[in-house]
Amino acid sequence: MKRKIYNKILQWKHQWNGRSALLVDGARRIGKSWIVEEFGKNEYESYIIIDFNNVKVEIIELFENYLADLDTFFMRLSLYTGVRLYPRKSLIIFDEVQMYPKARAAIKYLVKDGRYDYIETGSLVSINHNVKNIVIPSEEVRLNMYPMDLEEFMWALGQDMLFDFVKQQFKSKSPLGQVLHRKMMDMLRTYMLVGGMPQAVLSFVEHKDMREVDAIKRNILALYRNDISKYAGRSAPKVTRVFDNIPGMLNQHEKRFRPSKVRNGAKMKDFSETMFWLDESRVVNFCYNTTEPSVGLALNKDESKVKLYMADTGLLVSLAFGAGELEQEGIYEKILRGKLEFNKGMLVENLVAQLLRTAGHPLFYYTCSARDNADDRMEIDFLIRKEEVTSRHNISPIEVKSSARYTLTSLEKYNHKFHNYLGKSYVIHSKDLEIKDGLTYLPLYMTGLL
Repeated sequence: MKRKIYNKILQWKHQWNGRSALLVDGARRIGKSWIVEEFGKNEYESYIIIDFNNVKVEIIELFENYLADLDTFFMRLSLYTGVRLYPRKSLIIFDEVQMYPKARAAIKYLVKDGRYDYIETGSLVSINHNVKNIVIPSEEVRLNMYPMDLEEFMWALGQDMLFDFVKQQFKSKSPLGQVLHRKMMDMLRTYMLVGGMPQAVLSFVEHKDMREVDAIKRNILALYRNDISKYAGRSAPKVTRVFDNIPGMLNQHEKRFRPSKVRNGAKMKDFSETMFWLDESRVVNFCYNTTEPSVGLALNKDESKVKLYMADTGLLVSLAFGAGELEQEGIYEKILRGKLEFNKGMLVENLVAQLLRTAGHPLFYYTCSARDNADDRMEIDFLIRKEEVTSRHNISPIEVKSSARYTLTSLEKYNHKFHNYLGKSYVIHSKDLEIKDGLTYLPLYMTGLL
Protein backbone atom coordinates (compact mmCIF):
# COMPACT_ATOMS: atom_id res chain seq x y z
CA MET A 1 0.00 0.00 0.00
CA LYS A 2 1.24 3.47 -0.88
CA ARG A 3 2.08 5.77 2.04
CA LYS A 4 2.84 9.48 1.86
CA ILE A 5 5.64 9.16 4.39
CA TYR A 6 7.68 7.36 1.73
CA ASN A 7 8.45 10.67 0.00
CA LYS A 8 9.48 12.23 3.32
CA ILE A 9 11.94 9.37 3.90
CA LEU A 10 13.26 9.89 0.37
CA GLN A 11 13.72 13.58 1.13
CA TRP A 12 15.74 12.64 4.24
CA LYS A 13 17.97 10.35 2.16
CA HIS A 14 18.82 13.07 -0.37
CA GLN A 15 19.08 15.93 2.11
CA TRP A 16 21.26 14.25 4.73
CA ASN A 17 23.24 11.85 2.52
CA GLY A 18 24.41 9.67 5.41
CA ARG A 19 25.13 12.51 7.86
CA SER A 20 22.22 11.52 10.09
CA ALA A 21 20.13 8.46 10.89
CA LEU A 22 16.34 8.56 10.61
CA LEU A 23 14.03 7.54 13.47
CA VAL A 24 10.47 6.76 12.33
CA ASP A 25 8.24 6.78 15.40
CA GLY A 26 4.53 6.46 15.99
CA ALA A 27 1.88 4.25 17.53
CA ARG A 28 2.11 0.49 17.28
CA ARG A 29 0.72 -1.25 14.16
CA ILE A 30 0.68 1.76 11.83
CA GLY A 31 3.08 0.22 9.29
CA LYS A 32 6.49 1.62 10.29
CA SER A 33 8.43 -1.61 9.71
CA TRP A 34 6.74 -2.28 6.38
CA ILE A 35 7.35 1.15 4.89
CA VAL A 36 11.05 1.33 5.79
CA GLU A 37 11.67 -2.16 4.40
CA GLU A 38 9.89 -1.15 1.16
CA PHE A 39 12.15 1.90 1.09
CA GLY A 40 15.22 -0.30 1.49
CA LYS A 41 14.10 -2.57 -1.35
CA ASN A 42 13.42 0.29 -3.75
CA GLU A 43 16.07 2.91 -2.99
CA TYR A 44 19.26 0.92 -2.24
CA GLU A 45 21.33 -1.79 -3.88
CA SER A 46 21.00 -3.83 -0.68
CA TYR A 47 19.55 -3.52 2.81
CA ILE A 48 19.69 -5.38 6.10
CA ILE A 49 16.82 -5.32 8.56
CA ILE A 50 17.56 -6.20 12.18
CA ASP A 51 14.37 -6.88 14.13
CA PHE A 52 15.35 -6.39 17.77
CA ASN A 53 12.09 -7.99 18.83
CA ASN A 54 13.44 -11.27 17.43
CA VAL A 55 17.20 -10.96 16.98
CA LYS A 56 19.86 -13.66 16.91
CA VAL A 57 22.48 -13.82 19.65
CA GLU A 58 25.37 -13.40 17.20
CA ILE A 59 23.95 -10.02 16.07
CA ILE A 60 23.74 -8.80 19.67
CA GLU A 61 27.33 -9.91 20.21
CA LEU A 62 28.42 -7.62 17.37
CA PHE A 63 27.14 -4.61 19.29
CA GLU A 64 28.70 -5.89 22.50
CA ASN A 65 32.16 -6.66 21.08
CA TYR A 66 32.92 -4.93 17.78
CA LEU A 67 31.70 -1.30 17.81
CA ALA A 68 35.30 -0.21 18.28
CA ASP A 69 36.26 -2.22 15.17
CA LEU A 70 33.64 -1.36 12.53
CA ASP A 71 35.46 -3.16 9.71
CA THR A 72 34.96 -6.44 11.57
CA PHE A 73 31.44 -5.36 12.68
CA PHE A 74 30.24 -4.87 9.08
CA MET A 75 32.07 -7.93 7.73
CA ARG A 76 30.43 -10.21 10.29
CA LEU A 77 27.03 -8.53 9.94
CA SER A 78 27.17 -9.16 6.18
CA LEU A 79 28.18 -12.79 6.70
CA TYR A 80 25.54 -13.46 9.37
CA THR A 81 22.73 -12.00 7.27
CA GLY A 82 23.94 -13.15 3.85
CA VAL A 83 23.61 -9.62 2.47
CA ARG A 84 26.47 -7.85 0.67
CA LEU A 85 26.96 -4.27 1.79
CA TYR A 86 27.98 -1.49 -0.62
CA PRO A 87 29.44 1.81 0.71
CA ARG A 88 26.89 4.64 0.33
CA LYS A 89 24.53 2.26 -1.49
CA SER A 90 23.24 0.09 1.38
CA LEU A 91 20.73 0.68 4.18
CA ILE A 92 20.75 -0.87 7.65
CA ILE A 93 17.38 -0.87 9.46
CA PHE A 94 17.11 -1.15 13.24
CA ASP A 95 13.51 -2.30 13.62
CA GLU A 96 11.89 -2.01 17.08
CA VAL A 97 15.12 -0.36 18.26
CA GLN A 98 13.64 0.27 21.70
CA MET A 99 14.07 -3.43 22.47
CA TYR A 100 17.86 -3.01 22.43
CA PRO A 101 18.83 0.56 23.42
CA LYS A 102 22.55 -0.10 22.92
CA ALA A 103 21.94 -0.26 19.15
CA ARG A 104 20.39 3.20 19.29
CA ALA A 105 23.35 4.52 21.24
CA ALA A 106 25.65 3.03 18.57
CA ILE A 107 24.08 5.29 15.90
CA LYS A 108 26.53 8.05 16.87
CA TYR A 109 29.52 5.95 15.81
CA LEU A 110 27.89 4.29 12.82
CA VAL A 111 26.81 7.62 11.31
CA LYS A 112 30.25 9.11 11.93
CA ASP A 113 31.77 6.15 10.06
CA GLY A 114 29.65 7.21 7.07
CA ARG A 115 29.64 4.00 5.04
CA TYR A 116 25.92 3.25 5.11
CA ASP A 117 22.52 4.81 5.82
CA TYR A 118 20.53 3.94 8.96
CA ILE A 119 16.80 3.97 9.73
CA GLU A 120 15.37 3.14 13.14
CA THR A 121 11.74 2.36 13.94
CA GLY A 122 9.94 2.21 17.25
CA SER A 123 7.02 3.31 19.37
CA LEU A 124 7.84 6.61 21.05
CA VAL A 125 6.62 5.63 24.50
CA SER A 126 8.76 2.49 24.58
CA ILE A 127 11.71 4.29 22.97
CA ASN A 128 11.67 6.94 25.70
CA HIS A 129 11.13 4.28 28.35
CA ASN A 130 14.27 2.41 27.31
CA VAL A 131 16.91 5.14 27.34
CA LYS A 132 18.48 4.48 30.71
CA ASN A 133 22.27 4.26 30.69
CA ILE A 134 22.60 5.31 27.03
CA VAL A 135 23.45 8.58 25.35
CA ILE A 136 20.63 9.53 22.97
CA PRO A 137 22.30 10.21 19.61
CA SER A 138 22.14 13.75 18.26
CA GLU A 139 22.81 12.28 14.81
CA GLU A 140 19.13 11.37 14.48
CA VAL A 141 16.29 12.98 12.52
CA ARG A 142 12.80 12.12 13.80
CA LEU A 143 9.83 11.57 11.53
CA ASN A 144 6.31 11.06 12.90
CA MET A 145 4.09 8.47 11.29
CA TYR A 146 0.30 8.24 11.59
CA PRO A 147 -2.45 5.81 10.56
CA MET A 148 -3.41 5.88 6.89
CA ASP A 149 -5.35 9.01 5.95
CA LEU A 150 -8.40 9.09 3.69
CA GLU A 151 -6.39 9.53 0.49
CA GLU A 152 -4.09 6.59 1.33
CA PHE A 153 -7.19 4.52 2.15
CA MET A 154 -8.63 5.34 -1.27
CA TRP A 155 -5.34 4.48 -2.95
CA ALA A 156 -5.60 1.03 -1.31
CA LEU A 157 -9.12 0.68 -2.75
CA GLY A 158 -7.98 1.72 -6.23
CA GLN A 159 -9.89 5.03 -6.10
CA ASP A 160 -6.97 7.31 -7.01
CA MET A 161 -8.83 9.14 -9.79
CA LEU A 162 -11.78 10.00 -7.59
CA PHE A 163 -9.65 11.57 -4.87
CA ASP A 164 -7.57 13.42 -7.46
CA PHE A 165 -10.83 14.98 -8.59
CA VAL A 166 -11.68 15.87 -4.97
CA LYS A 167 -8.33 17.69 -4.68
CA GLN A 168 -8.98 19.51 -7.94
CA GLN A 169 -12.40 20.68 -6.73
CA PHE A 170 -10.98 21.73 -3.37
CA LYS A 171 -8.34 23.83 -5.10
CA SER A 172 -10.91 25.56 -7.30
CA LYS A 173 -13.47 25.66 -4.44
CA SER A 174 -16.07 23.94 -6.61
CA PRO A 175 -18.66 21.31 -5.59
CA LEU A 176 -18.38 17.70 -6.75
CA GLY A 177 -22.01 17.38 -7.77
CA GLN A 178 -24.65 15.10 -6.33
CA VAL A 179 -23.48 11.72 -7.69
CA LEU A 180 -19.78 12.03 -6.85
CA HIS A 181 -20.47 13.72 -3.52
CA ARG A 182 -22.67 10.80 -2.50
CA LYS A 183 -19.95 8.35 -3.57
CA MET A 184 -17.30 10.22 -1.56
CA MET A 185 -19.52 10.29 1.53
CA ASP A 186 -19.92 6.51 1.20
CA MET A 187 -16.12 6.22 1.00
CA LEU A 188 -15.71 8.46 4.03
CA ARG A 189 -18.14 6.45 6.16
CA THR A 190 -16.34 3.26 5.18
CA TYR A 191 -13.01 4.82 6.15
CA MET A 192 -14.49 6.00 9.45
CA LEU A 193 -15.43 2.40 10.32
CA VAL A 194 -12.39 0.55 8.94
CA GLY A 195 -9.93 3.19 10.10
CA GLY A 196 -6.37 3.69 8.96
CA MET A 197 -4.53 0.81 10.63
CA PRO A 198 -2.85 -0.95 7.66
CA GLN A 199 -3.71 -4.49 8.79
CA ALA A 200 -7.40 -3.59 9.05
CA VAL A 201 -7.32 -1.81 5.68
CA LEU A 202 -5.65 -4.76 3.99
CA SER A 203 -8.23 -7.14 5.43
CA PHE A 204 -11.06 -4.93 4.18
CA VAL A 205 -9.53 -4.62 0.70
CA GLU A 206 -9.11 -8.38 0.40
CA HIS A 207 -12.25 -9.72 2.08
CA LYS A 208 -14.75 -6.85 2.62
CA ASP A 209 -15.72 -8.54 5.90
CA MET A 210 -16.37 -6.00 8.65
CA ARG A 211 -16.39 -8.70 11.34
CA GLU A 212 -12.85 -9.65 10.41
CA VAL A 213 -11.84 -5.97 10.35
CA ASP A 214 -13.36 -5.47 13.79
CA ALA A 215 -11.49 -8.49 15.19
CA ILE A 216 -8.20 -7.03 13.93
CA LYS A 217 -8.95 -3.66 15.51
CA ARG A 218 -9.82 -5.30 18.85
CA ASN A 219 -6.49 -7.17 18.76
CA ILE A 220 -4.73 -3.83 18.27
CA LEU A 221 -6.63 -2.32 21.20
CA ALA A 222 -5.58 -5.31 23.32
CA LEU A 223 -1.98 -4.68 22.26
CA TYR A 224 -2.27 -1.05 23.38
CA ARG A 225 -3.65 -2.10 26.76
CA ASN A 226 -0.77 -4.54 27.11
CA ASP A 227 1.66 -1.69 26.39
CA ILE A 228 0.00 0.36 29.12
CA SER A 229 0.56 -2.44 31.62
CA LYS A 230 4.13 -2.93 30.42
CA TYR A 231 5.38 0.65 30.21
CA ALA A 232 3.11 2.95 32.24
CA GLY A 233 4.32 1.62 35.59
CA ARG A 234 2.42 2.95 38.60
CA SER A 235 0.25 5.07 36.30
CA ALA A 236 -1.06 2.02 34.40
CA PRO A 237 -4.47 1.81 36.18
CA LYS A 238 -5.13 5.53 35.58
CA VAL A 239 -3.99 5.34 31.96
CA THR A 240 -6.26 2.36 31.32
CA ARG A 241 -9.26 4.14 32.89
CA VAL A 242 -8.70 7.29 30.82
CA PHE A 243 -8.12 5.27 27.64
CA ASP A 244 -11.32 3.26 28.09
CA ASN A 245 -13.28 6.44 28.96
CA ILE A 246 -12.44 8.28 25.74
CA PRO A 247 -15.71 7.27 23.98
CA GLY A 248 -17.71 8.41 27.00
CA MET A 249 -15.92 11.77 27.11
CA LEU A 250 -16.48 12.37 23.40
CA ASN A 251 -20.17 11.51 23.76
CA GLN A 252 -20.69 14.44 26.16
CA HIS A 253 -21.82 17.86 24.99
CA GLU A 254 -18.63 19.38 26.38
CA LYS A 255 -16.07 16.84 25.26
CA ARG A 256 -13.06 17.94 27.27
CA PHE A 257 -11.34 15.66 29.75
CA ARG A 258 -12.61 16.01 33.30
CA PRO A 259 -10.56 14.16 35.96
CA SER A 260 -13.55 13.93 38.31
CA LYS A 261 -15.39 11.82 35.70
CA VAL A 262 -12.63 9.23 35.93
CA ARG A 263 -12.17 9.36 39.69
CA ASN A 264 -14.27 11.25 42.22
CA GLY A 265 -12.53 14.36 43.54
CA ALA A 266 -9.54 14.06 41.21
CA LYS A 267 -7.74 17.15 39.86
CA MET A 268 -5.87 17.67 36.60
CA LYS A 269 -2.50 17.52 38.40
CA ASP A 270 -3.36 13.96 39.52
CA PHE A 271 -3.31 12.89 35.89
CA SER A 272 -0.14 14.65 34.68
CA GLU A 273 1.82 11.39 34.25
CA THR A 274 -1.19 9.77 32.61
CA MET A 275 -1.51 12.59 30.08
CA PHE A 276 2.22 12.46 29.34
CA TRP A 277 2.08 8.72 28.70
CA LEU A 278 -0.95 8.92 26.39
CA ASP A 279 0.65 11.76 24.45
CA GLU A 280 3.90 9.82 24.01
CA SER A 281 2.05 6.67 22.93
CA ARG A 282 0.56 8.49 19.89
CA VAL A 283 -2.58 6.41 20.43
CA VAL A 284 -4.44 9.61 21.38
CA ASN A 285 -4.58 13.02 19.69
CA PHE A 286 -4.57 15.87 22.21
CA CYS A 287 -6.57 19.04 21.44
CA TYR A 288 -5.79 21.98 23.74
CA ASN A 289 -7.83 25.05 24.53
CA THR A 290 -6.16 28.25 23.38
CA THR A 291 -7.35 31.51 24.89
CA GLU A 292 -6.56 33.74 21.93
CA PRO A 293 -6.40 33.06 18.15
CA SER A 294 -2.98 34.67 17.60
CA VAL A 295 -0.37 33.18 15.27
CA GLY A 296 1.25 31.44 18.23
CA LEU A 297 -1.64 29.22 19.27
CA ALA A 298 0.60 27.23 21.60
CA LEU A 299 1.65 30.41 23.45
CA ASN A 300 -1.91 30.78 24.74
CA LYS A 301 -2.47 27.09 25.47
CA ASP A 302 -4.53 26.21 28.54
CA GLU A 303 -3.38 22.70 29.44
CA SER A 304 -6.12 22.33 32.05
CA LYS A 305 -8.71 22.17 29.26
CA VAL A 306 -7.91 19.35 26.87
CA LYS A 307 -9.92 17.05 24.62
CA LEU A 308 -8.75 13.52 23.91
CA TYR A 309 -9.45 12.04 20.49
CA MET A 310 -8.47 8.56 19.36
CA ALA A 311 -5.68 8.73 16.77
CA ASP A 312 -7.70 6.31 14.63
CA THR A 313 -11.48 6.60 14.34
CA GLY A 314 -11.82 2.97 13.31
CA LEU A 315 -10.31 2.00 16.66
CA LEU A 316 -12.71 4.40 18.41
CA VAL A 317 -15.67 2.55 16.86
CA SER A 318 -14.39 -0.77 18.22
CA LEU A 319 -13.60 0.80 21.59
CA ALA A 320 -17.03 2.44 21.87
CA PHE A 321 -19.17 -0.57 20.93
CA GLY A 322 -18.98 -4.19 22.02
CA ALA A 323 -18.41 -6.80 19.31
CA GLY A 324 -21.87 -8.31 19.89
CA GLU A 325 -23.48 -4.87 19.88
CA LEU A 326 -21.94 -3.98 16.52
CA GLU A 327 -23.26 -7.15 14.93
CA GLN A 328 -26.60 -7.59 16.68
CA GLU A 329 -27.67 -3.96 16.40
CA GLY A 330 -26.36 -3.66 12.86
CA ILE A 331 -24.38 -0.56 13.82
CA TYR A 332 -21.81 -0.95 11.05
CA GLU A 333 -24.57 -1.20 8.47
CA LYS A 334 -26.40 1.82 9.88
CA ILE A 335 -23.28 3.98 9.84
CA LEU A 336 -22.40 2.90 6.30
CA ARG A 337 -25.89 3.89 5.17
CA GLY A 338 -25.76 7.17 7.09
CA LYS A 339 -28.70 6.11 9.26
CA LEU A 340 -27.10 6.09 12.71
CA GLU A 341 -27.81 9.19 14.75
CA PHE A 342 -26.59 7.87 18.12
CA ASN A 343 -22.97 8.88 18.72
CA LYS A 344 -22.69 10.17 15.16
CA GLY A 345 -21.31 13.53 16.30
CA MET A 346 -18.67 11.81 18.43
CA LEU A 347 -17.36 9.80 15.48
CA VAL A 348 -17.43 12.69 13.02
CA GLU A 349 -15.58 15.10 15.31
CA ASN A 350 -12.96 12.44 16.06
CA LEU A 351 -12.56 11.83 12.34
CA VAL A 352 -12.00 15.54 11.67
CA ALA A 353 -9.39 15.65 14.46
CA GLN A 354 -7.64 12.64 12.93
CA LEU A 355 -7.58 14.11 9.42
CA LEU A 356 -6.31 17.49 10.64
CA ARG A 357 -3.59 15.88 12.76
CA THR A 358 -2.47 13.60 9.94
CA ALA A 359 -2.29 16.64 7.66
CA GLY A 360 0.23 18.18 10.06
CA HIS A 361 -1.93 20.51 12.18
CA PRO A 362 -1.47 20.59 15.95
CA LEU A 363 -4.95 20.50 17.48
CA PHE A 364 -6.42 23.52 19.27
CA TYR A 365 -9.95 24.64 20.12
CA TYR A 366 -11.52 27.65 21.80
CA THR A 367 -14.02 27.71 24.64
CA CYS A 368 -15.45 30.40 26.87
CA SER A 369 -18.21 29.66 29.39
CA ALA A 370 -18.82 33.23 30.61
CA ARG A 371 -21.92 33.24 32.79
CA ASP A 372 -22.50 36.98 32.86
CA ASN A 373 -22.16 37.71 29.14
CA ALA A 374 -23.96 35.58 26.56
CA ASP A 375 -21.98 37.20 23.71
CA ASP A 376 -18.75 35.73 25.10
CA ARG A 377 -20.19 32.26 25.68
CA MET A 378 -19.06 30.06 22.78
CA GLU A 379 -17.01 27.05 21.69
CA ILE A 380 -15.14 26.55 18.41
CA ASP A 381 -14.24 22.96 17.54
CA PHE A 382 -10.83 23.54 15.96
CA LEU A 383 -8.40 26.36 15.13
CA ILE A 384 -5.70 25.97 12.50
CA ARG A 385 -2.97 28.27 11.27
CA LYS A 386 -2.61 28.98 7.57
CA GLU A 387 0.52 27.75 5.81
CA GLU A 388 2.13 31.12 5.07
CA VAL A 389 2.12 33.46 8.06
CA THR A 390 1.34 37.13 7.40
CA SER A 391 1.03 40.15 9.68
CA ARG A 392 -2.69 39.52 10.29
CA HIS A 393 -5.52 37.02 9.67
CA ASN A 394 -3.48 33.83 10.22
CA ILE A 395 -5.98 31.67 12.14
CA SER A 396 -8.97 29.82 10.66
CA PRO A 397 -11.80 28.68 12.96
CA ILE A 398 -13.49 25.38 12.09
CA GLU A 399 -16.94 24.24 13.13
CA VAL A 400 -17.84 20.56 12.62
CA LYS A 401 -21.48 19.68 11.97
CA SER A 402 -22.53 16.04 11.81
CA SER A 403 -26.27 16.57 11.22
CA ALA A 404 -28.02 18.12 8.24
CA ARG A 405 -29.60 20.88 10.34
CA TYR A 406 -27.44 23.12 12.47
CA THR A 407 -26.81 26.66 13.67
CA LEU A 408 -23.55 28.64 13.64
CA THR A 409 -24.07 30.83 16.71
CA SER A 410 -20.61 30.21 18.21
CA LEU A 411 -18.83 30.77 14.90
CA GLU A 412 -20.70 34.04 14.35
CA LYS A 413 -19.80 35.27 17.85
CA TYR A 414 -16.19 34.21 17.42
CA ASN A 415 -15.80 35.94 14.05
CA HIS A 416 -17.28 39.12 15.51
CA LYS A 417 -15.03 39.10 18.58
CA PHE A 418 -11.74 38.18 16.88
CA HIS A 419 -12.22 39.44 13.32
CA ASN A 420 -8.82 41.16 13.33
CA TYR A 421 -7.05 37.84 13.88
CA LEU A 422 -8.98 35.53 11.58
CA GLY A 423 -8.50 34.27 8.08
CA LYS A 424 -11.08 32.08 6.34
CA SER A 425 -13.75 30.46 8.48
CA TYR A 426 -14.78 26.89 7.69
CA VAL A 427 -17.85 24.79 8.36
CA ILE A 428 -17.16 21.09 7.84
CA HIS A 429 -20.38 19.21 7.19
CA SER A 430 -21.96 16.30 5.31
CA LYS A 431 -23.05 18.39 2.32
CA ASP A 432 -21.16 19.41 -0.83
CA LEU A 433 -18.77 22.36 -1.05
CA GLU A 434 -20.34 25.82 -0.94
CA ILE A 435 -19.16 29.38 -0.26
CA LYS A 436 -21.83 31.56 1.29
CA ASP A 437 -21.96 34.70 3.45
CA GLY A 438 -18.17 34.77 3.83
CA LEU A 439 -18.00 31.16 5.06
CA THR A 440 -16.50 28.17 3.27
CA TYR A 441 -18.65 25.06 3.73
CA LEU A 442 -16.48 21.98 3.12
CA PRO A 443 -17.63 18.36 2.84
CA LEU A 444 -16.08 16.15 5.52
CA TYR A 445 -13.87 14.32 3.04
CA MET A 446 -11.96 17.54 2.21
CA THR A 447 -10.79 18.08 5.83
CA GLY A 448 -7.35 16.61 5.24
CA LEU A 449 -6.72 19.03 2.37
CA LEU A 450 -6.80 22.10 4.60
